Amino acid sequence: KEATNRGITILNTPGHNAHAVSDFTVGLIIAEARDIGRAHAALKCGKWRKDFYNWSNMPELYNRTVGIIGYGCIGSLVARKLSGFEMKIMGYDPYIGSAQGDNPFNVEFCDLKSLLSKSDFVTIHAKLTKETNGLIGREELRLMKPTSYLINTARAEIVEEDALREALEQHWISGAALDVFYREPPMPDDWILTLDNVTLTPHMAGTTYDAYTNSVKIMCRELQRYIGDSDSKNMLLCEA
Repeated sequence: KEATNRGITILNTPGHNAHAVSDFTVGLIIAEARDIGRAHAALKCGKWRKDFYNWSNMPELYNRTVGIIGYGCIGSLVARKLSGFEMKIMGYDPYIGSAQGDNPFNVEFCDLKSLLSKSDFVTIHAKLTKETNGLIGREELRLMKPTSYLINTARAEIVEEDALREALEQHWISGAALDVFYREPPMPDDWILTLDNVTLTPHMAGTTYDAYTNSVKIMCRELQRYIGDSDSKNMLLCEA
């Protein structure tokens, strides 16, 4: 608002790390469901381990359902990439309502409760706002299948901490893969580090060489557009 009052135009670079985060999301889904990180850690300790918590219901991705919360740059790329695994794709995003125009990945847009109750994997790609803070609480986690997985590469606070802890400790859901935390870095005695049904990474989903260079390229492109005809796709009109 202050920038608008002063006649200052603001440009940003949304989507510069969208491929990085969407790639990482697919990796987390596979790593958690197939126990890749746990198997690696066990072998490094000299253990030939296969008795993982989800051994009796370890899923393939084929014909499973993934629910995508937030269908922007990252969410739509996750849909594209997971469609290659022949997954069924559901989406929840109140800002787009239902699919508009082309829907090449046959995404079934629905309400949040339907997505949570039907999905085998739920992956979060929404911004942290007043509306999304605590979007997923006990009631929502209780809707998920006991064999399902929660993946969060967005912001930890979108999921209520106490609810997530209870869901994982009481096995309301099968497991979770998290790249974001309520305290970063987590303390050595943080509860999340004590669980065996989580895959954890240190907020690195968007960290690639290409993501950093893309940011510069996008900004240069937008500056050229703005200087040329003031028609930048990524101009922020700060009216609030």
